[in-house]
Amino acid sequence: MLLDAASLYFRAFYGVPTSITAPDGSPINAVRGFLDMTSTLVTRYRPTRLVACLDESWRPAWRVALVPSYKAHRVAGEPDEEEVPDELAPQVPVLLEVLAAVGIATAGAADYEADDIIGTLATRGPGPVDVVTGDRDLIQLIDDASGVRVLYTGRGVAKLEEMDAAAVRAKYGVEPSQYADFATLRGDPSDGLPGVAGIGEKTAAGLLGRFGDLAGLLAAVDARNPALPAAQWRRLDAAREYLAVAPEVVKVAHNAPVPTVSDALPEAPVDPERVAALAERYGLESAIGRLTKALVR
Repeated sequence: MLLDAASLYFRAFYGVPTSITAPDGSPINAVRGFLDMTSTLVTRYRPTRLVACLDESWRPAWRVALVPSYKAHRVAGEPDEEEVPDELAPQVPVLLEVLAAVGIATAGAADYEADDIIGTLATRGPGPVDVVTGDRDLIQLIDDASGVRVLYTGRGVAKLEEMDAAAVRAKYGVEPSQYADFATLRGDPSDGLPGVAGIGEKTAAGLLGRFGDLAGLLAAVDARNPALPAAQWRRLDAAREYLAVAPEVVKVAHNAPVPTVSDALPEAPVDPERVAALAERYGLESAIGRLTKALVR
């Protein structure tokens, strides 16, 4: 099981009231929510291996060089700091400390996002692999043959959407292998990706169904293929510069330099004394107790 850690702790922060505090009065809602989500996931799916995947760089320079607007609207300051709520930022180190004391592996790589860490570990094997995320970009990793599926948290962990290839076809009208091209065409305002003007989800799915992939679609543009309506040809032709670089931004890396981690999920905290100290300091006794119970197999 691969956790998109930032996706989950942001969801936890906004889903659990900031009135949940440590004994010193500092908010601890994101940590408690993340731990409770993890307890639920472990209890429901019983993974034997688990990694919380981290954003070492939330806006990698190589992606920005290709598409300067990439996540630009979420920059809070220099140098490219992510806009993070003041009450959330100090909770992230606490969460990482708790995970380390429990023995839950974390992984990241310089100049790569958590998506890329997940993509690399998911394809490194062995499977099956469950990817837990609220980021639709990771749908491109779904592979029935390799046993890679996405547990999508769009409606919360309690109402996870288990996505395989059939679910992707039913929801978006494309294969998982086409999803990156689909997202490139459609665009994603939340990531600062403009897409092709006038081409939404249905049109993008129809074009890929007709031409297979972005390369086939651009070949049809070059050839003035009569199967491509004139209005769509004009839109795609006008977007050539964007379409030349955006796919590399949208596609999740499979070769990030992720170090080997010990990803076996422990059956009990590996450092119980440290866990107890952290639980007392931050008022996390109940949440850590639930996670400890979930680990028992």
